[in-house]
Formats: sequence, structure tokens, C-alpha cells
Amino acid sequence: GAFQKKSHSARVLTPEEAERLAKDQVLVSEFKQLKLEKEAQKNWDLFYKRNSTNFFKDRHWTTREFQELKACREFADQKLTILEAGCGVGNCLFPLLEEDLNIFAYACDFSPRAVEYVKKNALYSTERCKVFQCDLTKDDLLDNIPADSVDVVTLIFVLSAIHPDKMHLVLKNLYKVLKPGKCVLFRDYGLYDHAMLRFKSSSKLGENFYVRQDGTRSYFFTEEFLSQLFKAEGYEQVVNEYVQRETVNRKEDLRVPRVFLQGKFQKP
Repeated sequence: GAFQKKSHSARVLTPEEAERLAKDQVLVSEFKQLKLEKEAQKNWDLFYKRNSTNFFKDRHWTTREFQELKACREFADQKLTILEAGCGVGNCLFPLLEEDLNIFAYACDFSPRAVEYVKKNALYSTERCKVFQCDLTKDDLLDNIPADSVDVVTLIFVLSAIHPDKMHLVLKNLYKVLKPGKCVLFRDYGLYDHAMLRFKSSSKLGENFYVRQDGTRSYFFTEEFLSQLFKAEGYEQVVNEYVQRETVNRKEDLRVPRVFLQGKFQKP
């Protein structure tokens, strides 16, 4: 990336971008929207079938971005219990377990296929982690994790794949397993990210909510929406800001604006 800046204001669109978004107001039919909701798990399972473990790069940036994984320790080698909500095939989980030997991780994903990939990874050990399939909007995390037992929850590029009407159910679920005084670390797509501007017409499901060609969905967060979402479920906001980057594709001489929302929300 050529630069990265953090701010509390959304990216300013170019006149062309603003015009394109203003024109794109036709929503996908209610029938198709209900079908997408019903087939959400199947579509993510097919995504992992097509891409296996090759789609996402291992996220070695996580500890850099979230120094809290170190900061939340009261002493140097303190054992931490973390929950990675929406672990995919383990691109964030395994680098973390390699970098920090004093972590026990719970990890869950919507896709049964993704969970199987995690279990087949050579680095998977039941002594260091417990992975399970879970629909965070309806499956009770307490079936797999004791109440008030987790030091850190990571919620990274997960909430955007869930219907906005159900996002609060995820936060309610996470709240039950998080220790008082501990945090959810959040990172996801922000308003006017390049991915949002690339959707073709007839991909729009609602405000800032779109469907990809493969049937998976993506929501683009504003700082205000995220703040209200967490506060309504009893969390206190510690950090909530846009991270704006410019990714440079030298081969095609393209500069691409990436916008993420990064936050830290505490259970009182």
C-alpha cells in the first residue's frame, strides 16, 4: 500500500463515483433476497470448495494491527483464551498460534467445509485450539465455550457477510462468552471501499449491502452504524475508525482506494 491513514470521516467520492452510486438504486427482488439468505451457508461452502485454502493470504498483519493481543496481558507469558469468530480456513488462526505460544484458541465458522480444512491443517492441535461449525446468528456459543471465559474475540471480515438485520444476534452471542472488561477486535469493509464501487448494477440488496456473483454477500460499514450496533448490545466503544489505504497495482498502473473499519469494543 502506498499509504495508510486512520480517520473518523468517510472517504470522499470522486464525482464519477458519486454519480455511479446514485444511479444504482434498483434492489434485488425480495424472492431472490430470501433465497440468498436461505442458501447463505451453501454459498460459502461452495466458495471454500472452489478456492480450497488458497484464496486468502495468511494474515501475519493481525498482531501488528491489534497490539491489544499483547497489551491485554497483565504479565508477559500470561495464557490468553481467544475466540476467532468466523475463522475461515485458519489464515488468521494459525499465524497467531505460531507467533504466540501462550494462546488457546476457540475458532468457529459458518461453513462446515472451512472447519474441515482447519482440522486437516498440520498445525491444528486440540491442545491449542478447538474448532467447531457455528451459525453465529442462531447457534449458542455456550454449547462450546464456557460463559465469561474469553480474553479476546476477533471478528475480522465476518460481520459484513451477515444480513444487517441479524448482526446484533452475533454481538449478543459473543457477549456471553467474553470476560467482563475484555474486548472484541473488529475489522471489516468500510463505506466506499473499492470493492463496493466495483459491483455491477442489479447487485444491490439494500443500503451499503451487495451480493457477489457467487451468491456470497457483503456489507460496507459506516462508523456510526457500527457504533450503534455494538452499543445497543451493551458494549463500550474504545476505538472505532476508518482505515484508508491506497493499493498500487504497478503492472496495470492502477491506484485502488481500500477502506476498512477498525474497532475495539469492550464488555463492561
